[in-house]
Amino acid sequence: MSLPDFKSPSKPSSPGLQLHSAIVQLNIGGHVYTSTLGTLRKIPNSKLANMFSGPPKHKADAEGRYFIDRDGTHFGQVLEYLRTDTLPSHHMPEVYREAVYYGLKPLVKLLEETPQLFGETVGRQQFLSRVPNYQENLEIIIRVARAEAIAARYSNIIVCVLRSEEDLARYADALNTLNADKESVVRFGPWKSPATVEDLLDCIKMDIEAKGYRVSFQPHSIDKSFLFKSYDFFYKLTFKWW
Repeated sequence: MSLPDFKSPSKPSSPGLQLHSAIVQLNIGGHVYTSTLGTLRKIPNSKLANMFSGPPKHKADAEGRYFIDRDGTHFGQVLEYLRTDTLPSHHMPEVYREAVYYGLKPLVKLLEETPQLFGETVGRQQFLSRVPNYQENLEIIIRVARAEAIAARYSNIIVCVLRSEEDLARYADALNTLNADKESVVRFGPWKSPATVEDLLDCIKMDIEAKGYRVSFQPHSIDKSFLFKSYDFFYKLTFKWW
């Protein structure tokens, strides 16, 4: 838990002086914490331990506290682990990001083994790493959707999902039947993983909504006379702006 801020009547100390004391005050993005050098250096060779070893590596705030320009909302749970080896019971993804940032490898490993993070890191992220250009395609989708949002309630993006190499071989023919701007089609796949097309669509929707957008998917119908089942390739992703 962060301590209440207060004005010290004495002359503010500097981070350099604090490193000669067992007690250290930290200001992490406006959240004030008090700890000991032993706690902060508990995991050798971590980024956090290195911050408090040798010459000061950060500036001081107006009260002389060691200042780290980062959101400190969840740093208290990191400190609790360093003090008592107690894993956090809530805000696991946020604490995980802090553990990664400060290079606390034992905490990172323990968090990755929890049910809350195991599926995300071992399952979903491992799958997405096998989908070529996944993150780049998400950025393209959002950029195109925003460009089409002028004076409109909805933006529609055509997404093509190619599950296999066989689908990729049919992609050019399928694209020629598409009644839409072919330049704006965003293609995903193929990939080598048991995950299905529906799994990928769920991931796209989840990751875009995590950025604050409201989206929905539906199959995009094309010319019924087309011999291949190319309609399985194309989906309409709709952004709702208001």
